[in-house]
Amino acid sequence: MRKILSESAMDQKAARAIESFHASFVGEVESAVKSHDWVVVGMAQNPVVRKARRWLDDKKIVYHYIERGSYFSKWHERLAIKLWSGWPTFPQIFHKGKLVGGCDELMSYQP
Repeated sequence: MRKILSESAMDQKAARAIESFHASFVGEVESAVKSHDWVVVGMAQNPVVRKARRWLDDKKIVYHYIERGSYFSKWHERLAIKLWSGWPTFPQIFHKGKLVGGCDELMSYQP
């Protein structure tokens, strides 16, 4: 796993700010990951997100899609998901509660 700053190395005020950073959207994604076999978190205008969704559609895989903003909007919310999952790009694809990764990882994924 990647290194992450331990809570003991954080001021309590910083820890609270991290915990509350777009917590409602993080909760929405977390709930979807628990409730659906497949979840794709993406953004408008992103061709890689479209490619991943098309691949799932072609395979007739039913998935729950959450879209948040585009290149010009809602980047704070998407940043909160990146911080939560540890995955640096979109789409973020989850299968049965586990992070698969992005589009390339999806296409080589063996459940």
